[in-house]
Parts: sequence; structure tokens; C-alpha cells
Amino acid sequence: MAVREAGSLWRGDAEGADRLLRELRARWRSASLAAGWRFPSDWGLPEVDEVCLSVVSGADPTTALDGLGRARARSGAGLDETLTDLAALHAVLEGTTGRRAAVDATPAPLLRAVALAWADAAMGEFGAVAATENLTGLATPEYLRVRLGEVYRAGRRSGTAPADTHVLIVVTVDLSRTAGWPRLMAMALVGDVLREVFDGGESLAVLGPSVAAVLAERGRGLAERAARTRALIAERFEVDSALRVLRRPELRVERLPCSEDAAQAMVDGLGRA
Repeated sequence: MAVREAGSLWRGDAEGADRLLRELRARWRSASLAAGWRFPSDWGLPEVDEVCLSVVSGADPTTALDGLGRARARSGAGLDETLTDLAALHAVLEGTTGRRAAVDATPAPLLRAVALAWADAAMGEFGAVAATENLTGLATPEYLRVRLGEVYRAGRRSGTAPADTHVLIVVTVDLSRTAGWPRLMAMALVGDVLREVFDGGESLAVLGPSVAAVLAERGRGLAERAARTRALIAERFEVDSALRVLRRPELRVERLPCSEDAAQAMVDGLGRA
């Protein structure tokens, strides 16, 4: 099977292994985008690197694929998109990337591992809408959706437009220049800064692998706190040598739309941007 054959590429030296990992990751990403992955910025997850490592070293990829399936579900990727991504990896390993990645051509054990993990994570998120994301300590996107619903219901009762009372502050970190542990550390630092600056009852949530958001009330000092957030994140990235390559985070204030449905759609879009 192609996944096991890739293990013959392993050379046992750190430099060779690192090169093989980068090459496999780049080829997989290109094949996945060509197969229809919709949001290039959210493709790269730490679990992708784990899968690449298992392939290059010749290890059984089942555990790594289980982690990838769960991570894809948590990040908002649909099952069809997740399985097509897996098919892209299989096409790379089989040397058939000249043709469209075919899910039906992917070995059943790999499909089963990813599909079951994706479904398990998706159902778990559905049943725990108020959960906290472990890495950042911020709330999940599902919890933010619940809070948005409460804001819109309160607005309807009081006759006030949520756009006049609340804003969504969105922090986006460009993680394209790093991989593995530094990616995790970057978002953990973002979570720390948000909790430090917005400590007055605001709703803090992680929306995607490189996106976090704050649902805050409009008021004096909001612009200053937003600017402080951006400066603190950049400052903490500079302290860590592995994170100095990152660009300054993008921070913007999003006006809430008129309808709750539009607000929920906006959260979905921000998480996949």
C-alpha cells in the first residue's frame, strides 16, 4: 500500500527527514487545493504534520489520520472536503496527482479511520456547545454562536440593533511561515493576550487554526484595547525565536450584521478565511 511504501524514503538523518516532510506536505497541499479545498489558509494543521511524519517514517498512519479527521471537524471542514483531502494525499503517494483526487480510489481502512474520527468529533462538538478549546483556553466557535444568539434575542426584546451595541474583534495570525509546534504556541499566546486585555466579561473564542475573536460591547476604550491587543501579540512573538518570522497579527473590528443568520454565517466565514 502506498502509505507503507513511503516509509522506504526514510533516511534516518534529521536533515533528510525534514526535507522529505516539507516536500510531502507541499505536494499534498497543492493536490488538495487542486482537488477543491476551499480555504487555503486553514489547510495547514499540526495534525497534517503528524500524518506526514507517519507516512515518511513508515509508521502505521491510523492514529495520525484519526487526529486529522477530528481536527478537520473541529475547524469546520465538511466530511466530503475532509475525505477529498485524504484522497489528495493518496494520489500524491501513488503518483497520480495529474488526475483529480478520487475518494473511491483511497484504501477503505484510511477512509474509515478519517470518517469515523470526523463524525465522532462533529457529534462531540454538537453536544458540547459551551466547551473550551484546550490549546488557547478560549471558547469554541459553537459557544460564540450561542452568545450571538443571545445578543440578537436581547436586541429584539429591547428594540435595539445588535450592531449598535456590540462588535466582533477578529484577530488573524499568518502562520504560513511556520509549522508544527510554533503554530500551536502562536495561538496559545494569542489566547493569553486576549484573556489579559478583555477581562470584563467579553466572549472570547477561537474560530479557526489561525483566527480568534472577541464579542464585545461598544464603548469608550474599545479602540485602545484593540490596539493594545495587536501590540502585545507582536511583542510576545518577538520574544520567542521560533515565532519571530511571523508577521504582525491582523486585527479588525467587524460590525455585526442586521440578522442573526447573517451573523452566524459571518462567524463561519471568518473561521475558514
